[in-house]
Amino acid sequence: MSSNGAEAGHAHAALRILTHLLRDFPGATTLRLLSEQLQHIEIVTPKFTLLLRDPVVLRKLIFGRSPLPLADAYINGLIDVEGDLYAALGLKQYFQTFDFSLGVRWALLRDAWRLPAKPRNIVTTPFDSGGFSHRHSKGSDQAAIAFHYDVSNLFYKLWLDKEMVYSCAYFESEHDTLERAQEHKLDHICRKLRLKPGERLLDIGCGWGAMVCWAARHYGVRAHGITLSHKQFEYAQARIAADGLKDLVTVELRDYRDLEGEAVYDKISSIGMFEHVGLSNLPTYNAIIKRVLRPGGLFLNHGITHDEEGWQRTIDTEFINRYVFPDGELDTVSNIQRRMEQTGFEIHDVEALRPHYALTLRHWVQRLEEHREEALEYVSESAYRVWRLYMAACALEFESGGTGIYQILASKPGGAKPAVPLTRSDIYTTG
Repeated sequence: MSSNGAEAGHAHAALRILTHLLRDFPGATTLRLLSEQLQHIEIVTPKFTLLLRDPVVLRKLIFGRSPLPLADAYINGLIDVEGDLYAALGLKQYFQTFDFSLGVRWALLRDAWRLPAKPRNIVTTPFDSGGFSHRHSKGSDQAAIAFHYDVSNLFYKLWLDKEMVYSCAYFESEHDTLERAQEHKLDHICRKLRLKPGERLLDIGCGWGAMVCWAARHYGVRAHGITLSHKQFEYAQARIAADGLKDLVTVELRDYRDLEGEAVYDKISSIGMFEHVGLSNLPTYNAIIKRVLRPGGLFLNHGITHDEEGWQRTIDTEFINRYVFPDGELDTVSNIQRRMEQTGFEIHDVEALRPHYALTLRHWVQRLEEHREEALEYVSESAYRVWRLYMAACALEFESGGTGIYQILASKPGGAKPAVPLTRSDIYTTG
């Protein structure tokens, strides 16, 4: 058979597969063959168009019965999405739940077997973590942080707010700008910690320095931040100098396990950090924070949680660990809180921010898409696609409730007076 004839056969087999797969997908779906060689297939719906450049993707989808090949294919340019990416991500849930009669299954397997086993010669730029073991040694944690955060400060600057906050914002209204919501989040945390001039604040996983600089500038604390990211460290140092905060703010490259001393800090914040710690290391993480916090001091633990206990291997966890957070692990909020209590912390307040993170992520995706051409000056096409796909998918996860995020405020017992006031009114009092 000629190469054109083989490609035509592949395309028609792919069309038959897609016709079966998409027959119950919500919305009218049109399938079109494109190009003279019949190499491309276009899936058209009212909200998005999906361009399939290589039928090998369908072979992996059918034999693996997992939507993960679709994500891999999108990242590597074998699939493109035009239009509403959020609507296209509905295919993930759809493909996880579809079921067919035995006859249709055999037809799908027969056509999938006819498709090529290897991708055509399409230029791709591999982008993945290379595999991490979840050992969470100091070395592997350093490498995992570098993989995610040491991409390019200028890349992150394109789509984050002006404070460079890479965590959930706090919206007073869904119409708030991202800038306003992130400023409100920083201030909300400072108020929860009841920061006072002259107090010593530690920010674990300080990112680009937003929290330590905000707390020093607006609350007069002496703030210290630690990070494992070299690029974040360099940015934060330059920011501190530019803002004239050298007398109040310091940052350093340090693993939380290397924190020294006892009762060194009056208040401690950890914002978007414990997701990187590893579930087996949470007792160590909590114990070290308790050691360096003074008796009666407050600790605010802000992070993402999961609706299932532990970090089991699923399509979602495999994607996140392969492409985004190599050693990230999530657990339920009840388990996170229980581990804090087992360490000896007293829990004062637990606030759910799930809708806030969904809004935050949609802002980030929109900004990233608006700056696509600039983004490609700093990262590869594959990296751009990873961030776009990951953040859009996470927005939907937060909206559906599969993923949550909480701020847990706790204190170390032993203070001379109560760690928090009798009511929360001081958090919301202005002036």
